Amino acid sequence: MNGCTETSALNTERIRADFPIFSRRVRGNPLTFLDSAASTQKPTSVLETMDRVYRWCYANVHRGIYCLSEEATCCYEDTREKVADLINADAREEIIFTRNTTESINLVAYSWGRANIHAGDRILLTELEHHSNIVPWQLLARERGAELVVLGITDDCMLDLEQLDELLDERVRLVAFTMMSNVAGTIVPAKEIIRRAHDVGAVVLVDGAQAVPHLPVDVQELQCDFLAFSGHKMCGPTGIGVLHGRRKLLEAMPPFLSGGDMILRVSWDDTTWNDLPWKFEAGTPPIVEGAGLGAAVDYLKDIGMEAIAAHDRELVSYAMEQLSDLPGLEIVGPPAHRRGGVVAFTFRDIHPHDLAYLMDLEGVAIRAGHHCAQPLHQRLGLTATARASFYVYNTLEDVDRLVAALEKAATKLGRGA
Repeated sequence: MNGCTETSALNTERIRADFPIFSRRVRGNPLTFLDSAASTQKPTSVLETMDRVYRWCYANVHRGIYCLSEEATCCYEDTREKVADLINADAREEIIFTRNTTESINLVAYSWGRANIHAGDRILLTELEHHSNIVPWQLLARERGAELVVLGITDDCMLDLEQLDELLDERVRLVAFTMMSNVAGTIVPAKEIIRRAHDVGAVVLVDGAQAVPHLPVDVQELQCDFLAFSGHKMCGPTGIGVLHGRRKLLEAMPPFLSGGDMILRVSWDDTTWNDLPWKFEAGTPPIVEGAGLGAAVDYLKDIGMEAIAAHDRELVSYAMEQLSDLPGLEIVGPPAHRRGGVVAFTFRDIHPHDLAYLMDLEGVAIRAGHHCAQPLHQRLGLTATARASFYVYNTLEDVDRLVAALEKAATKLGRGA
């Protein structure tokens, strides 16, 4: 992979050549993939790394005293080092591998939450949250007799930070928020929220599912207590996610799952837990997926996270400019300079599902629905939106194809200008 430096524009032609899927056509058209907020495509380096592990050094990890197991273990554990370096974790032991962001959040809710949230406590969320950062806290609050409180947004989907003074007090034990909305694209002022939460003694979990693949994220600079994200949204495979936690918190937390590999000693009378990070990684881990995630981290770091963020801004600015010229199209969320690579919208009276189907006929893949953020859509008075989301392999020409497909869809349905 020959990426560009962090101060230059991406060479998207060379990047696209790294992704085999872009050699295919969809319904006779070049593939225009605009659904990376849901899951990203995979570069050859990730695919080849996973294939090589399966073909050359596959074995179970950590316990085998033989060549294949040692090689597989090194490959798997090297990824932990790479992830720690990507987010500037203080130590590799703070990196816990899970299945995805959802499992990472559930781990914190189950293990930290059940030990620390009590009747009368408050859990503070925001109106921007994905269901994965709502439902686990709802269940915990009901079980423990705690209260969910929600930080509202403005009409352009920015957090109403003036409400924080009213909501943040000594009753708030946990603040959980997304660093970047998967619907509005809003990039929230994470450092300020974390600082203010810590001022009242609250623990902070950041949902980084959208942010980590697109922005430079430094957990030591943020000072968050937990950070959750997924491999499949950052050019890696499905089935592997990450929970970063402060070592002091992780050491005090009981295991989330129990079984093999998360133990030091088992007898009929008692069990002692393994050291971090393995205390939270019961059973055979996602060995090959771990190798794939390591290759994905290498790929993104070769491009540069600052360059990826700049590329997002360029695409979103152009997309919002072009989409705004379509009569009857309403964009959800803040201006381009305050969002990541996501543009959700409504278009005249065309249902987003119908719109997505018609777009697919032109080879343009977009998302349609509530995007696992029903409370946000309810706040905006919408049942569903269409969503285009961008990544390193998208181009300005992709935006042009999106606009042309929208115009063609409107004409087909008799909603032309």
